[in-house]
Amino acid sequence: MEYDVIIIGAGPGGIFSAFELMKKSPETRVAVFEEGNTLEKRKCPIDGKKVKSCIKCPTCAIMNGFGGAGAFSDGKYNITNDFGGTLYEYIGRDQAINLMKYVDTINTSHGGEETHMYSTAGTKFKTLCMQNKLKLLDASVRHLGTDINYVVLENMYNEMKDHIDFYFNTPVSNIEVIDGGYRVFYKDEYMDCEKCIVSVGRSGSKWIENVCQKLEIPTKSNRVDIGVRVELPAVIFSHLTDELYESKIVYRTEKFEDLVRTFCMNPNGIVVNENTNGIVTVNGHSYEGAEKQTENTNFALLVAKHFSEPFKDSNGYGESIARLSNMLGGGVIVQRFGDLMRGRRSTEKRIEEGLVKPTLAATPGDLSLVLPKRILDGIIEMIYALDKIAPGTANDDTLLYGVEVKFYNMEVEIDNNLETRYKGLYIIGDGSGVTHSLSHASASGVYVARKIIEEM
Repeated sequence: MEYDVIIIGAGPGGIFSAFELMKKSPETRVAVFEEGNTLEKRKCPIDGKKVKSCIKCPTCAIMNGFGGAGAFSDGKYNITNDFGGTLYEYIGRDQAINLMKYVDTINTSHGGEETHMYSTAGTKFKTLCMQNKLKLLDASVRHLGTDINYVVLENMYNEMKDHIDFYFNTPVSNIEVIDGGYRVFYKDEYMDCEKCIVSVGRSGSKWIENVCQKLEIPTKSNRVDIGVRVELPAVIFSHLTDELYESKIVYRTEKFEDLVRTFCMNPNGIVVNENTNGIVTVNGHSYEGAEKQTENTNFALLVAKHFSEPFKDSNGYGESIARLSNMLGGGVIVQRFGDLMRGRRSTEKRIEEGLVKPTLAATPGDLSLVLPKRILDGIIEMIYALDKIAPGTANDDTLLYGVEVKFYNMEVEIDNNLETRYKGLYIIGDGSGVTHSLSHASASGVYVARKIIEEM
């Protein structure tokens, strides 16, 4: 065997697997195969000015490369079992939390030392939310920021690169089970290993589905989250963000009893494009450094959709809505809340005259032509509910960008070791459909590395 362990994917799960193996079992021969580039070579051509839409790069620099899709995220590590995945169902609540705390110690010793940890524990805002039919979820939040998150990843890579073999720009085409281990195919070659960790993230959803079909590993459909990104003056949410930084708030709509939630809150942040398999959606970033901060706060409002038989392609449903937005707007669409409520599309003039200066150059349009009525009705209800705890949320000039879609992989059947039906083949991170966040994915990587070390 060329390697003891091959890791497929250099996102959070793959990185923390490799890092833990290097630290706790330095004699273990480890290779990491990654479809994308090294961190410093990752650059998306979409700038919102000259290039507004996807030009179909061979490998997406936003979704692939060292750090995965989380490399250019807001760098929020939520230490909680209330959201971010169901890792605790496999390894236990206490162990899941302890692993997330361990991940935090690594982040804070590799460049995140001066960042802040926020917590909703004991906060007065829980009562305020309950009084207005909202629920504030429990979490401790380490905010690295997009800038410090990059530094942490860079420092971790520099520490690993002389001890672990990284194969960048090397997509894996297939995995085969062989005597004593696994054969990993890439380009026109292959390498053998005793154990294989698959951590391909959300961008590898179709790939992992094909692998599971070939190896007859059972999977089941997951959900898709669809909604908008809200941008408004930072002062409107400052009483929440100053104390909590990110508040995960859930609302049950009166009309349909659907759950709508806030997601990825970015105080003094910016709205950005995100590219998933050639589809341009919207996301948000914020920075720890004051020089990059803005006067706006942005966050997503998402509605989770689960599907029953016979329909199984939840991601396909989300993609179709995102493609409609791209077709109508050439990318992301932006609309004033007041225009939405008046049944008219926004124009550049009305947005320019508004009180909120957009941080993303998006196409003014009408989101009611894109989002299904049930989802849009839920988002509107949520905006009015949030207006009760953060007056000004439902102002006419509040901006809504669409669409925001969170794709989740098919949930792969794995055991309490995060191992498939094949001994030594692990599927972790967001690619498993079990984790949905930086902290959960990273923790799953540490967990599997320790399981492998125990068996050596």
